[in-house]
Amino acid sequence: MNGNLHAHLTEAAAEAARVARGVRAGQLDGPTPCAEFDVRTLVNHWVLYTSHGLERRARREPIPEELLERDFTAEPDWADAYAAQLDRALATWSDPAAWEGEIELGGMSVPAAEAVALILKEMTVHGWDVARATGQEFRLSDGAAGQVLATVTENAELYRRYDGFAEPKDAPEGSGPFTRALAESGRDPDWKS
Repeated sequence: MNGNLHAHLTEAAAEAARVARGVRAGQLDGPTPCAEFDVRTLVNHWVLYTSHGLERRARREPIPEELLERDFTAEPDWADAYAAQLDRALATWSDPAAWEGEIELGGMSVPAAEAVALILKEMTVHGWDVARATGQEFRLSDGAAGQVLATVTENAELYRRYDGFAEPKDAPEGSGPFTRALAESGRDPDWKS
């Protein structure tokens, strides 16, 4: 098992659950740093891929069609359900066997640790998007943020090729690794709703 990566994932999941619990129903139609998503659409994407998708990847199972079409935010306790699903997903990654071999991700096969690093990037970068859109902060330790920065930097051109990232922005002088990761992913670290 990749201990550092699992620890970073556990930290990010706790922060994602905290941010989710801070989203108010009246904010779901608001704008986000992802111009094509309102808060509801972004939260549904975030919940699907960073909790259900995370667990399914460990089990090498496809995400069921029913989950792809679900509006998680329509459920009154969606944030608590997300936190519980994150816990289940983390438990699947506690099994060393989950870290062996490759995982199908986005039409390609990648080593399990690489798939987890990409999902960690989704959890944190979209977690920041949700936090910013709802007047919150998304906090990460420098260790976890450094992992996210490395993943963003390594995959930025591929994401840009498929319109997953905008062109990089300038991070303010002296920025920490998470702010630099956000800027490299094409986000404005100073974005406000």
